[in-house]
Amino acid sequence: MSAQEHHIDGEPLSKTRLRLWLRLLKLSRGIEGELRENLRTEFGSTLPRFDVMAALNRNKDGMKMSAISSALMVSNGNVTGIVDRLVSEGLVIREAVPGDRRAMRVRLTKRGQVEFGQQAAAHEAWIDTLLESFSADNATEMIKCLDTVAPRETG
Repeated sequence: MSAQEHHIDGEPLSKTRLRLWLRLLKLSRGIEGELRENLRTEFGSTLPRFDVMAALNRNKDGMKMSAISSALMVSNGNVTGIVDRLVSEGLVIREAVPGDRRAMRVRLTKRGQVEFGQQAAAHEAWIDTLLESFSADNATEMIKCLDTVAPRETG
């Protein structure tokens, strides 16, 4: 497709795509704001804490701190502060990594698994409500469309 293509109303296609991006960004930020507020009010928690617990939930045997940072694309310092608080609340534990004296693995405790399960169920329900205007077919088609333009990973 050339940059000179036009949308049906005469607007350059590049402008239509720019408007699409701005709508997606506004929607994403709005949903994230709702999630942050809901986690704060219903669980006294934060979205970064939820994200760390979600990563640990996907990796039942635990993760090194560097792996958590990489998975969430945040600094080790940010993860360390979050993990410190989760440890103090008994939701995660740090364990030595056999054969690596300097490394620590972090994993959810039983209590952390229960707490995350409650938060994850609520999170799914919030998203379901926020996106209820999408039918199953609409949602599936949107996922397919977005998958075709997902940014390529570098490295």
